[in-house]
Amino acid sequence: MHNTTLEYAQQKDQQDPLASYRSKFHIPKDANGNDWLYFTGNSLGLQPKSTKDYINQELEDWANFGVEGHFEAKNPWMPYHEFLTESMAKIVGAKPIEVVTMNTLTTNLHLLMVSFYQPTKTKYKIVIESDAFPSDRYAVQTQLEFHGFDVSQGLIEWKPRAGETLLNMEDLESILEEQGDEIALLLIGGVNYYTGQYLDIKRIAQLGHAKHCMVGIDLAHGAGNIKPELHNSGVDFAAWCTYKYLNSGPGSLAGLFVHEKHAHNKDLKRFAGWWSHNKSTRFNMRQPLDVTPGAEGWQLSNPPILSMAAIKASLDMFNEVGMDALCKKSKELTGYFEFLLNQLHNDKIKIITPSNPDERGCQLSIQVKDADKRLHERLTDAHIITDWREPDVIRCAPVPMYNSFEDVYRMVEKFKAILS
Repeated sequence: MHNTTLEYAQQKDQQDPLASYRSKFHIPKDANGNDWLYFTGNSLGLQPKSTKDYINQELEDWANFGVEGHFEAKNPWMPYHEFLTESMAKIVGAKPIEVVTMNTLTTNLHLLMVSFYQPTKTKYKIVIESDAFPSDRYAVQTQLEFHGFDVSQGLIEWKPRAGETLLNMEDLESILEEQGDEIALLLIGGVNYYTGQYLDIKRIAQLGHAKHCMVGIDLAHGAGNIKPELHNSGVDFAAWCTYKYLNSGPGSLAGLFVHEKHAHNKDLKRFAGWWSHNKSTRFNMRQPLDVTPGAEGWQLSNPPILSMAAIKASLDMFNEVGMDALCKKSKELTGYFEFLLNQLHNDKIKIITPSNPDERGCQLSIQVKDADKRLHERLTDAHIITDWREPDVIRCAPVPMYNSFEDVYRMVEKFKAILS
C-alpha cells in the first residue's frame, strides 16, 4: 500500500530497476539548473541523450560519402527503414512484415483508407469515437466527401452515455447491430487522447469483422505506452506517431501496420510510389509496378534518414528495456499518482481516466471544477509541464522511461498548493 511521504517516493525510486534510464534523457531545467517536472510525454517525449550521436553519424557519413552513403554509410541509407522494423514490431505486438516506419500519422491514415475504405452505395458509413482526435475526424470527414457521401449521414459517432465520460463497448455493439450493414469502416483511437481510456482493440475488431467492416486503429497515444498486440488483435490496419512516447523528436516519422492477412494481396487499391515497388527490380526504372509484400508495400518514397536516426536512437533504448518492464513500472507509477491525487480529498478535481490499470496507459486526465487555462499557466510558472485541454482538463503522463516516483510526489504537492 502506498503512503504520502517524500521518503516513500524516494524509496520507490531506489527500488526501481528502470531508474537509471532517467539519466539517459535531457530534462528541461529552470534558471537555477533544477529539473522541471515534465508530464507531457503524451504530447512530446523527451530527447534521449544518444539522439545527437545517432544523427551525427549520418551527418558525418553524408559529409564523407555523399550519395555513396546509401551503400557505404555505417548504417547504409538504402535499407535504413529496415533497421527500425523489428524493434517497432515488438513495441506494437506485430510481425516484422506487418510494420513500416514512414510519413506522418494522418498521411498514413489517408493512404490506408485508400486501401481499406472501399465504400459502396449501401455500405459506406464510418464509425469513430465522438471525441476522436481532430485530425482523425478531419481525415474521415474528407474521405467521405471525396467519395461523394454526405458527412452528416456517413459519419457515426460512438458516444459516452449521458452524464458519463468514458466509452462503453456495449454501445458500439448496438451501433453495429443497428447499422452494421451500412458501415464500411471503424477507425478508432486505441487510447483516447482526452480521457486516456485504453479500449479493447481485439473486441473492436471482432465486432467490426462480424459485420464485414474493415477495422483500423489510431495508436498515437498507444505506441510505446501500452501493449496493443496488433497482430493478435486481428485489426486490419493501424497507424501511430513516434514523437510522443517513442521520443523521436517533434514532427518525426510515423508507424504503419497492415495485418499479415493482407500482406500478399496485390489487388488492394493503393496510392503507390517508388518505394512500394519490389526491391529487387526497384532500380530498373522502367518496370511496371510490382508491389512489395507486407506493410512496406504502402511506402511511397525513400526514407528521410535524419528523422529515422532519431527514431533508431529511441528504439534501441526500448529494445534494451522491453515493453513488459515499461508497462509494469507504468502501472506502479500511474497507480501511485492516482493514489496521491485521491488523498487530496478535493472535491474540485475528478480523474476522468479509467481507474482500472488495464483500461489506461500512463496518462491521467484531471478535470478541475470551474478551472480555465490560468490553472495550466500557474502549473507552468511552478515549472510543471502538463497539457491543457479545453474546457477544464489537465492531461498528465508520468512516463516510465524517464519520470520518477519523486517527480509524481512533487507534482501533486505543488498541484495541491495551487488548488488551495
